[in-house]
Amino acid sequence: MFRKEIGKRLENKNPSFRLRGKEVMRVEAFSDAVFAFAVTLLIVSLEVPKSFEELLVTMRGFFAFGISFLLLMVIWYEQNIFFRQYGMHDLVTIALNCTLIFLVLFYVYPLKFLFTLIFSDQIYGIGKSPFIMKQGDIGKLMTIYGLGFISIYLLFFFMYLHAFRKRIELDLNASELFDTKSKLYKNVIMVSIGLFSIVLSVFLSDNHAGFSGLSYFIIGPALSIFYSYRGKRKRLLGVEPKS
Repeated sequence: MFRKEIGKRLENKNPSFRLRGKEVMRVEAFSDAVFAFAVTLLIVSLEVPKSFEELLVTMRGFFAFGISFLLLMVIWYEQNIFFRQYGMHDLVTIALNCTLIFLVLFYVYPLKFLFTLIFSDQIYGIGKSPFIMKQGDIGKLMTIYGLGFISIYLLFFFMYLHAFRKRIELDLNASELFDTKSKLYKNVIMVSIGLFSIVLSVFLSDNHAGFSGLSYFIIGPALSIFYSYRGKRKRLLGVEPKS
């Protein structure tokens, strides 16, 4: 239901890109089940509060859970756009998609751990955090997060690269080819930001390794500038179909 609704929104937002995957296939239904299970894993480890204080601790963790949930939904949305626009269900696409959802499941706990740690003082109170972190653990944690981030957007890159290679079979027009290339470049940007964060986490001192996470705030401005440039170039090249 949500996938079809998003498909309608895509048609309205970018009518020049013909949707080839209007019907939800089994691989997408399976993916939805895995994403739902991943969201469940974000909260399943929480025990029923045994006191009012524990209830407050649980409720204060809502923000950390919300950020983790939002990041999972961003990945789900990107995956949905791919299937709506290209409608590909060949062996290579299924293999790449299965690897993607495996990574999503694998990184649920590191994701939850990271954001709960970031807000631990707000959740548990200053000096009451139950997290045990040794010297150098913050840098390793940020490296683990960065590797997951890079892996996911590398998989998206290869999915769009596969669609580009199938451009004749998919009958992609000039506008659709331009948008497909834009997606490839966008995923290169995402991977580059992840790599930059890992480099910082490795070379910064233990007390400052956490600042490597600030690299991800570059994403918003970087993509805004990128899509502004690509939009102007698309109009300049005249590949946008006339309405």
